[in-house]
Amino acid sequence: MRTKYSDKNKINVITLGCSKNTYDSEVLMGQLKSNNKNVVHEQEGNIVVINTCGFIDNAKQQSIDTILDNVKKKNDGLVDKVFVTGCLSERYKPDLKKEIPDVDEYFGTTEMPSLLKHLGADYKHELIGERLLTTPKNYAYLKISEGCDRPCSFCAIPLMRGKHKSVPIEDLVSQAKVLAEKGIKELILIAQDSTYYGIDLYGNRTLSKLLKELVQVDGIEWIRLHYAFPNGFPEDVLEVMKAEPKICNYIDIPLQHISNKILKSMKRGASMEKINDLLDTFRKKVPGIAVKTTLIVGYPGETNDDYELLKDWVKKTKFDRLGCFTYSHEENTGAYSLNDDVPQELKNERLNEIMEIQSQISWELNQRKIGKNFKVLIDRKRGSYYVGRTQYDSPDVDNEVLISADSSFLRVGEFVNVKIIDASDFDLYAEVN
Repeated sequence: MRTKYSDKNKINVITLGCSKNTYDSEVLMGQLKSNNKNVVHEQEGNIVVINTCGFIDNAKQQSIDTILDNVKKKNDGLVDKVFVTGCLSERYKPDLKKEIPDVDEYFGTTEMPSLLKHLGADYKHELIGERLLTTPKNYAYLKISEGCDRPCSFCAIPLMRGKHKSVPIEDLVSQAKVLAEKGIKELILIAQDSTYYGIDLYGNRTLSKLLKELVQVDGIEWIRLHYAFPNGFPEDVLEVMKAEPKICNYIDIPLQHISNKILKSMKRGASMEKINDLLDTFRKKVPGIAVKTTLIVGYPGETNDDYELLKDWVKKTKFDRLGCFTYSHEENTGAYSLNDDVPQELKNERLNEIMEIQSQISWELNQRKIGKNFKVLIDRKRGSYYVGRTQYDSPDVDNEVLISADSSFLRVGEFVNVKIIDASDFDLYAEVN
């Protein structure tokens, strides 16, 4: 016997992909809630909205599988309507309509008002900062800009998100104040390119000015910077980071490769020399800064020599955090005309080897932390441990600090001072001081 979900007109928003999509879903849910709609995040509901990712093959496949799964539920009478939004829908809407016609409607990344209308809601422009948060109650993402003007040959983001568009400083400060009133203690600044912030609005890079304004918001204790493009990085940001204790000594900067030949083909506008100089500047101006990067292996034309150069550089540079992806051959990107000549098996081997090297580096760096004291923000309780992070760790992707719940009573969302007593490659074990 088929059983529909009991609540009528309950809207279930499903979020796939990156933190930018998380932010967009939260804004959508905030709009729906302000229209007195019954909205939930990734729970049961008879109306489903899927916020998709269209970045690389694995993400696209996950989005398609999620759409197909919910269309089947619709055809089985378990849900009434299925709507699709986000990057995959922006990029492939005509194809999706043809291949999966049972979806009620597809929407692009800038069509939230139209999506809301289909859900029986009005878009309210006055709701600056109003979101239905899906993150733990102590941190939230703050999207400082949308889109990207960079010409990177492998990347489809400009196709899905358009040109760079900064959010005015006063709007971001207003959003931060609303979040602080909700108990948020950490802001994670996100964008497709945070380095470029302000050029379109103010004529120059004003990320440092934004940071100076945000640190004045009462209740916000940590501010973390993500997605800083290396070219044209405004070094005055480092001065603010060093001077302001609220700004975490942490930077997420996607470098992608170190071979000059590959960087040129990627249209990164960088070189090995410039990248190494920038990393030296980070570490000199902000001693102890945690640097996170992402790399791509298997890009068209990547030879064994290119890869060995990358591997040796990773060993030498010793990033605090590192993520690695295999190249995905994306249509309508600059690199699509190139021969995708590195076999997938070899791409996977290179990725696994890079991550094994990083695992050893992470273990060595973590061993040095044993016996040292850190300020930790508690994110959640998991099993017999409280799980927290230092200022050097971003949620979900970096180190976690595990504190025994048998020996301490802690509250989610509070800061505690701890001493590290043991460490693995990606976890730190601590006791409260």
